[in-house]
Amino acid sequence: MQRPSSNVLSVLSLWRQRSLLRQFTARQIEARNRGSFLGMAWAFLNPLLMLGLYTFIFSVVFPGQFGSGPAQPRYALIIFSGLICYHLMADVLANAPGIITSNPNFVRKVVFPLEILPAAVVGASLFHLLVSVGLFLVGALVLGHAFTLQALWLPLILLPLLLLALGLGWMLSALGVFLRDLQQIMGFLNLILMYSSCIFFPPTRVAELVPAVWAVLRVNPLLQTIDLVRQTVLWGTAPDPGALAYTWACGVAVFAAGFAFFRATRPAFADVV
Repeated sequence: MQRPSSNVLSVLSLWRQRSLLRQFTARQIEARNRGSFLGMAWAFLNPLLMLGLYTFIFSVVFPGQFGSGPAQPRYALIIFSGLICYHLMADVLANAPGIITSNPNFVRKVVFPLEILPAAVVGASLFHLLVSVGLFLVGALVLGHAFTLQALWLPLILLPLLLLALGLGWMLSALGVFLRDLQQIMGFLNLILMYSSCIFFPPTRVAELVPAVWAVLRVNPLLQTIDLVRQTVLWGTAPDPGALAYTWACGVAVFAAGFAFFRATRPAFADVV
């Protein structure tokens, strides 16, 4: 009898521990706002202030266009839609490497499912993503943008990004146990990720001006996800089936590989932590 694949095992593990996952996710969300006067209100205020800032800057101060797209205020919405997806990945890259080492007591408990800790980091980032998406949709309507039925593709576009974040979360949290300097370079890697995801400029511009660079950037699943979000939600067109299939393939592959790597390295955590 064949053993279940690692992605099936990871899904079953998260499902069995869903109550524990909810608790640790709530702890992660609360920890990010602990000690502040407004508390959880910042989860809504931060993306709202960011949307307002980008709308003002790119509508009044530096009005512009995204390639051949329409004029403002849509340009601000285009940038904000990219930043929403980017911040999910940036949060995971920044917080996952240190999540195991910052909870040594759980490492020494043999029965504790350690895979919950990086999954909770992703869960907290997902919560902020959903808040930002909600504010983005409301802000778009306020600014006069009309949505089409193509916007209903949004959940199917964001789900593989979540799988990708989970896989990277497991992988980076395991690597962070053995490579303590990993967390220190995440800020620089996040900066690279931001500019390689075509958040502030259209992918077509890169493809036209520097085809050699585009040949590398196009393999970035975050770039493809951001482009799909813009296609369906802002442009009102059907998603590119090839790009959507690619993001799903990357998400499932990294999800399975990350969980397999985490399970393989977990027995050595206690010796290092």
